[in-house]
Amino acid sequence: MFFRPFFHDDSGCAAYVLGCGGLAQCAVVDAHEQDIQSYSDFASSKGMRITHVIDTHVHADHRSGGRALADQVGAAYCLHESADVNVPFQKLRDGEEIALGNTRIQVLHTPGHTPEGISLVVTDLRRGADPWFVLTGDTLFVGAVGRPDLPGNARQCAVQLYDSIHTKLLTLPGGLEVYPAHFAGSACGVGISGKPSTTLAFELRWNPMLSMAKDEFVEALSDVPPKPVGMDAILQANRGRA
Repeated sequence: MFFRPFFHDDSGCAAYVLGCGGLAQCAVVDAHEQDIQSYSDFASSKGMRITHVIDTHVHADHRSGGRALADQVGAAYCLHESADVNVPFQKLRDGEEIALGNTRIQVLHTPGHTPEGISLVVTDLRRGADPWFVLTGDTLFVGAVGRPDLPGNARQCAVQLYDSIHTKLLTLPGGLEVYPAHFAGSACGVGISGKPSTTLAFELRWNPMLSMAKDEFVEALSDVPPKPVGMDAILQANRGRA
């Protein structure tokens, strides 16, 4: 399996290209508008065709390159089925599996940061039947969790986020590697580490948010940073309403 992170240091954003060299198919996850050509060039350098472009949620802090990249390379643009957008997209459902040869991507619906948020559990069948890593979008970061206030109704979203983390992510194997959509410098969470990856076991041991009871978790998430600059315009663009 090919796996390549792309880090956008100015905004603390991370995107990922992953796929099967044997079948020459790959997916791009959380594409950033400014780096579309970099993803395409990397895939081409490995002799792979981009077949799926996936956004883990509708981003509020930066313009997504997902739709444009999908159009450019002729790939499916994918979001969770509940996404509120005005652009055509392939609807992903909780528990669904995307097959890219020996690379398999299982979709987990993990709402809380946004209603349509998903995490992606990735398995390389050439390595074994057990999953290798999970792309957690804005649900779980290194040392932090996603902020719940951007869609509105922050307390209800914080409850959803707690449930997504504890009933979906933390039921996965502790040794699973975690690759979030953001690292330090992003406004999408509080106290995000500059370290771009972790494991579920490490977060369970050291992430202070994961040891809290639900009520405490919800209260702690009431203290959020200012909303991303230009958020309304970014959301309009990412929803196809600009």
